[in-house]
Amino acid sequence: MFASPWLAALAIFTMRLTGIALDTLRTLLVMRGHKGWAWLAAFAQAFLFVIALTWVVSGLEHPLVIIGYALGYATGGVVGIQLERRLGLGHVHLRIISPRRGAALAARLREAGFAFTEVPASGRDGTVDLINCGVVQKQVPHVLEIVDDVDPDAFVTAEVIRPMRRGIWRASIGGRS
Repeated sequence: MFASPWLAALAIFTMRLTGIALDTLRTLLVMRGHKGWAWLAAFAQAFLFVIALTWVVSGLEHPLVIIGYALGYATGGVVGIQLERRLGLGHVHLRIISPRRGAALAARLREAGFAFTEVPASGRDGTVDLINCGVVQKQVPHVLEIVDDVDPDAFVTAEVIRPMRRGIWRASIGGRS
C-alpha cells in the first residue's frame, strides 16, 4: 500500500474527510431536490469509501491508519457543513419580529429588492411587526446586515425551505436555482 504508515494514514484521512463532506452535501442536496448533483456526490463518496476501507483493512497492524480513518470521518462532517454554508445551497424563510422599527425595516428591505410579507402582530409587550421573507441562502447575510443596521433589537429566526411555486421570488420551482 504505502511505504510509510504516516502516508497511509494521511491518504486515508483525506479520503474519509472528502467522502464524509460529500455525504453531508449529498444529504442536503437530496433534501433540496438536486437529484443529479446528489447522485454524483453519492458516487464519489462510495468510491472513496471503498478505497479507504480497503486500505484500512490491509493495514490494520498500524494503528495510525485507524486513527487517520476516524479523524477523517469526524472532520468530514464539519467540513461538509462549512462547504454547504459557503455554497449557499437552497432557500431560507426568515421570520423577523421588530418591536419598534418594522416600517423602517420593511422600507429598507424593499429598497434592497427583497420580497416579503409584513404582518402586524401582538407580542408579550404589545404590538410588533412580523416580516416573513423568503431568500436564497446566499442572501441571508445581506438581510441580517440590514436588520442589524435598522433594528438591532429585532428577533430573527431562519428555516430551510423548499419553494413549491414561484410567486414573486426569483427562485425556480422545486428548490433548484
